[in-house]
Amino acid sequence: MKRKQNKLKKILTLMLFGIFTHMALAQEKFSNPILDYGPDPYSTYYNGFYYYTHTMQDRLVLLKTKNLADLKNAEKKTIWIAPKNTDYAAEIWAPEFHYLNGKWYVYFAADNGSNDTHRMYVLENNSKNPMEGEWVFKGKIAAQTDKWAIDGNVFTYKKQLYMIWSGWEGDTNGQQNIYIAKMKSPTQIEGDRVRISSPANSWELFGALHDDINPAQVNVNEGPQFLSHKGKVFIVFSASGCWTDHYSLGLLTFTGKDNLLDASAWVKSDQPILQQSDKTKVYAPGHNSFFKSPDGSEDWILYHANSKPGEGCGEKRSPRMQPIKWDKNGNPVIGDPLSEETVLAIPAM
Repeated sequence: MKRKQNKLKKILTLMLFGIFTHMALAQEKFSNPILDYGPDPYSTYYNGFYYYTHTMQDRLVLLKTKNLADLKNAEKKTIWIAPKNTDYAAEIWAPEFHYLNGKWYVYFAADNGSNDTHRMYVLENNSKNPMEGEWVFKGKIAAQTDKWAIDGNVFTYKKQLYMIWSGWEGDTNGQQNIYIAKMKSPTQIEGDRVRISSPANSWELFGALHDDINPAQVNVNEGPQFLSHKGKVFIVFSASGCWTDHYSLGLLTFTGKDNLLDASAWVKSDQPILQQSDKTKVYAPGHNSFFKSPDGSEDWILYHANSKPGEGCGEKRSPRMQPIKWDKNGNPVIGDPLSEETVLAIPAM
């Protein structure tokens, strides 16, 4: 009887070992999308963990995980809920978490219920673990002109902190441009903004498919993201209306020496570097962020897209990620958005 029990225990042990081994191996591979829903995805890697977020409309939610492909099982925490009857009560868009000068900051766009009032705001947390500590609302962050603004991205270049964002030139919705400004601190912009990109190419002008918007008001540059590689500096941005399948990513290359506020030094590529693909069945890819693999050897892009044409910029958008390459001149190469059948290895540990 004992022999049979011991044999049964060995069989069960082997079975469990096989199951756990299979699960471990499965986690080393993934396919897109990495979540069923997640517009405007952003991730940063710090001290052994990925910190991920996306647009949730009325709150800020942070996910923490060692494996970005396993977000469904990530630790999750709502760190802030938009207070009602304030200038920042609604339409909480494109949050980004950054660790700067020993503190955590989250930047996001918000309005009072009317899109015309969209501005950028920031919270601060003194804890080294952003899942702990107190998130303190530090207020609006704006240039001197204080115009409509969304999609802020903060980065450091040669020890100087900068912010880039999408904004209107005036007080009415004519088109969205990309602006840059220096920052005095993580919570304050220094001086005024400089426009470095406006929609001009045909692939930046799609938007008339939206019935409620005048075609003259749909030229879009938004979601700018800083990227650098071997001394070269880039900004990748989203172009055209997100409600169209033509939503895509464009590339700005800095050709100057040190002055990022020199608008003439930013050169736009003639063609998008990521766009929809009937071949891979990925539509409206855009609003990206970048991150490195845990071992620092790989560069990855994180973006949202739709699985079918005509799904617009609503609840069908899902986050996807794939490695990026570099050509012989040190420029980023993304290629086609990868299909949902493509199996990838997780970022190198």
